[in-house]
Amino acid sequence: MEKVLLLILSTFYACNLATAQEKQSWTPEDVVNQESASNFEFSPNGKLIVWQKRRPSKEKDRFVTDLYLTRLDIKEKGTYKTILLTQGEESEHAPFFSKDGATIYFLSSREEGKKLWGMSVYGGEPYEVHTFENGISSIQWLGEEAISFTAGEKPTLYEQKLKELKDNVMVIEDTAHFDPTRVFSFNFTTKKVKRLTNNTFPIMEYATSENGKYLVTSHVLSPHYRADANPKPIYYIWDLEKNTKTQILKEGYQTPGRFTFTKDNSGFYFTSEISSDPEWNGAGISVLHFFDLKSMKVTDVNLDWDWGLGGGFDLVQNDVVVSLANGTTNKLAYLTKKGTSWTKKPIQAGAYDEHLVISAFNKDFTNLVYVYSTASTPPQFRLGALKNNRRKVEITPGEEFIKLNANLLHKKITKTETISWAGANDDEVTGILYYPYNYKEGRKYPLIVATHGGPSGVNMDRWQESWAYYSQLLAEKGAFVLNTNYHGSSNHGLEFVESIKGHYYDLEMIDITNGIHLLEKQGKIDMDSLGAMGWSNGAILTTMLTVRFPDMFKVATPGAGDVNWTSDFGTCAFGVSFDQSYFEGAPWDDRDGNFFNMNYIIKSPLFEMEKVKTPTLIFHGSEDRAVPRDQGWEYYRALQQIDKAPVRFLWFPGQPHGPQKITHRLRKMKEEIRWFNTYLWKSYSPENEAYKKESPLAELLQKQKSAQENGLFGLVVKRKLIPEVLLIKKDSTSIGRFEVTNAQYKAWKTNHDFIPIYANQPVTGITRDEAIAYTKWLSSLTGESYRLPNNTEAEALQKSAKKIAGTENVLNYWAGYELSALDIRAFRDKLDEVHYTMLMSVGSFKGTKVGEATIYDLGGNAAEYFTGNNNKVIYGYSAISYVDDFADAERPIPSYIGFRVIKN
Repeated sequence: MEKVLLLILSTFYACNLATAQEKQSWTPEDVVNQESASNFEFSPNGKLIVWQKRRPSKEKDRFVTDLYLTRLDIKEKGTYKTILLTQGEESEHAPFFSKDGATIYFLSSREEGKKLWGMSVYGGEPYEVHTFENGISSIQWLGEEAISFTAGEKPTLYEQKLKELKDNVMVIEDTAHFDPTRVFSFNFTTKKVKRLTNNTFPIMEYATSENGKYLVTSHVLSPHYRADANPKPIYYIWDLEKNTKTQILKEGYQTPGRFTFTKDNSGFYFTSEISSDPEWNGAGISVLHFFDLKSMKVTDVNLDWDWGLGGGFDLVQNDVVVSLANGTTNKLAYLTKKGTSWTKKPIQAGAYDEHLVISAFNKDFTNLVYVYSTASTPPQFRLGALKNNRRKVEITPGEEFIKLNANLLHKKITKTETISWAGANDDEVTGILYYPYNYKEGRKYPLIVATHGGPSGVNMDRWQESWAYYSQLLAEKGAFVLNTNYHGSSNHGLEFVESIKGHYYDLEMIDITNGIHLLEKQGKIDMDSLGAMGWSNGAILTTMLTVRFPDMFKVATPGAGDVNWTSDFGTCAFGVSFDQSYFEGAPWDDRDGNFFNMNYIIKSPLFEMEKVKTPTLIFHGSEDRAVPRDQGWEYYRALQQIDKAPVRFLWFPGQPHGPQKITHRLRKMKEEIRWFNTYLWKSYSPENEAYKKESPLAELLQKQKSAQENGLFGLVVKRKLIPEVLLIKKDSTSIGRFEVTNAQYKAWKTNHDFIPIYANQPVTGITRDEAIAYTKWLSSLTGESYRLPNNTEAEALQKSAKKIAGTENVLNYWAGYELSALDIRAFRDKLDEVHYTMLMSVGSFKGTKVGEATIYDLGGNAAEYFTGNNNKVIYGYSAISYVDDFADAERPIPSYIGFRVIKN
């Protein structure tokens, strides 16, 4: 992250900061290391909120989570008091309150994640509540004294023997050893663990009733459920009092889930998908149902909304708040339950309408935590109120109760807007358009098409900056960025999301290129400066864009995308389901008189790679099963052999579909930006790989930039050599790059004598009054205002000087080791034998950053005068100074005192 200023000279331009804060440029680190918050939970009395924050761990090279507690009953400096509860290199997560609100329970990645931990809300160290040898996850309250959780059983004898043999062979098809996970309970009073279910197949999802009497569970019947889509899961209601189970939802529902019991224990809500090909779990729209425990029947909840759910639902007692699909936004509505029917009322949230996501309600559902953002507004975590009136329901704006990513407020955030145009079949297509930062109307800019994955993903008007898509950074570099909700995207209705089944690529290509031509007609973009990027299905479409439009794009950066559907079918984790849904059957299916399904050939870019002319940068994770890892190799090998365009292939070892390591995410972004710089902006100059930025050569090249005249440091003004000064910050005070030299001083005092080889050494042996007189002469000569540092500036410079003095021209340098205070007397006795000056030419050591200026000799060579503070008129250190952590430097003798100028 770029720093606006350094502490050591903050006083130099505090006034400037008070009036305005200059916007900072984006870096890959800004994008990758963004903080996020989740798992909010109110205490039973509603006065506390526990939550977890994700942060980067350099040591672990991944993200970890810490727990925080926000007190809504205490405010400090205008915001709620927030306390860090846990910290370290392990992740604490899934926090929840005890029923009396006095304890926070949570899970942790430490000690193999097998323990439940507790912590008092009044403070103190976390403590172990119980160890669960077979694991613990998916915790829910089960009545008043117990929790339920999922875990495996003890290893079987078969598994124990394999472990003894250190046999890690994976048997791909072995349903005989397809071990189940089950639901257990833990009683806080008795400390006893009890098995609640005896299921044969693993639990995929479960929910408990409020009174702890019922469970609903879903179970996968195949180790490869996601790949096969068949056999379908089975679902049960468990009566824990009667110790019985009943199979439910036997047919008619595609992928039921999100089970949530009502507060009156009468039943539970759940969602399912509607599609034309449920046998393959094909993409569709999400709808809502209610299962009544008394009648054991399901009622469809009438959403009165053709596009279905967009962001799921939240329980409010027995009612629900639903998030309805609305293109690039979601609309909230309140459904009041009465018997087996629901009355719908709109929810209004003022300026936050359609841009908020509910995170948590308090116990009585009057207050809530929600997240508000837009594509150009970083997430705000707000505390609002839910007000249910006769005709409408309102969510009040409330206030931000925690603030994350404060640095983003100072970044160059660009304008965004939702746009629409006629795509394939003349259907309306929506998208999010990011404008170049400091956009000027009438000027044409490059365009980068950033295509979302899925294909049933969606670009919404929300903050979306990530390692995969970082539109704000690209906009700052001077490009339009277009996110297209092409045919097949979700949140736009059933017909739209299913439209590409059997028409994969065909409609999407029209949608994307029509969006490009719309911007061209508006005079916004330069058609000779187009780039394409995307991850997963976004990469798949990026690749096909370069195949079908080989002369359109100057650069492409696909990540984790398919090129060969014939090999995808068997190797993708969900290839059977995905491919049969979109390509109308299996590869061997006899279609249209052929002996195989031609879609797997004609839809594979691999067989048309000879058309590609676009410089292509490919990314892939070595352990990717969503888009099989060897797709990247096939892609690279084709372009490398055809050799019509530059190609580069980055392989992330050990990484799944999206890289998890922070270093890999940063590498992805930096390589991608360099690729765009090279082939789109044409601004990239390869670095000299033998050149180290922190080296003596680098320092020499830096010093070489200083103003010089015939080998003498300084500028010539009116035939006089004067000191060079550098701005500390734009439109602020300037400071001398070097101490004033003998040659510069002689330009004023012509009778100042020195040995010629000492011309670039600092002038010394002068009085402070003479130094002040020199600055007055300099002001008169130039017509500008020069002076010595004032008291405050000298104090700040002294602090900085002490930090670096041990590495510059002081006694440690001459000793050749780190002197002890006990060495000084003997060492100075030896110095008496020296008959030469110990001063060096200015700039003999590494420079020091002061704001945006790099200055020299701050930590040694000659001490320096300032305007004066009582009897003290000197700051800094000289070549004869001894420096340690416990005392200021001794007062140097006049022959080692010089000065540096300040210009206002």
